[in-house]
Amino acid sequence: MADPIILIRELKKIYHVGDIDVPALRGVSLEVQRGEFVSIVGPSGSGKSTLFHILGGLASPTAGQVLVDGVDLSAVPDTERTRLRRHKVGFVFQRYNLLPTLTAMGNIEMARFFGNVEGPLDNGFVELLKTLGIHHRLHHKPRALSGGEQQRVAIARALVNHPAILLADEPTGNLDTENSDKVLTVLRDLNRRLRQTILMITHNPEAAAYGDRTVHMRDGRIVKET
Repeated sequence: MADPIILIRELKKIYHVGDIDVPALRGVSLEVQRGEFVSIVGPSGSGKSTLFHILGGLASPTAGQVLVDGVDLSAVPDTERTRLRRHKVGFVFQRYNLLPTLTAMGNIEMARFFGNVEGPLDNGFVELLKTLGIHHRLHHKPRALSGGEQQRVAIARALVNHPAILLADEPTGNLDTENSDKVLTVLRDLNRRLRQTILMITHNPEAAAYGDRTVHMRDGRIVKET
């Protein structure tokens, strides 16, 4: 089997709240192969979001090893984690996080700016915009878009710099059933057609079923995989 694109060994994260140590991750180990779609489920406080923050270079682990596309996040400085976050990892959030004063295209271009990407959009990404069904909505600001359209713009923004990994944190949490199905179908299509590696946090078992496998977390640990 090829080297995993994500390799986690005995990952621990402890937050310090005054004089109290609050463990968020208690020895998590996980491998994700390139092109896999993995769903991560668990109750609030199980450590899912902390795991994502570390994988995306937004937080440092207290102990353990994390390799993301060959980069050991446990051993590199903040500048290298920032570079990884901008070029190798794309984020999709539950609340979209679109800038309301910019058009859909403006939000996408902002991600290109922070990734130091110049020049016209490549043909592959133009086709992706059509696949997402937003190519005709790019000049509209977020307030003129439906929730599902906003989330699909957020997916496009996350993918514009061609990251190796897409991290989706409750991407359908604010959507109705119809728009949830559209977003999940897009994610599955991206994974199966383009072999985009996807990790998705969700509380919804039906959403989790779109992935290749489901990782169940509780109290900062992985308790089972299905």
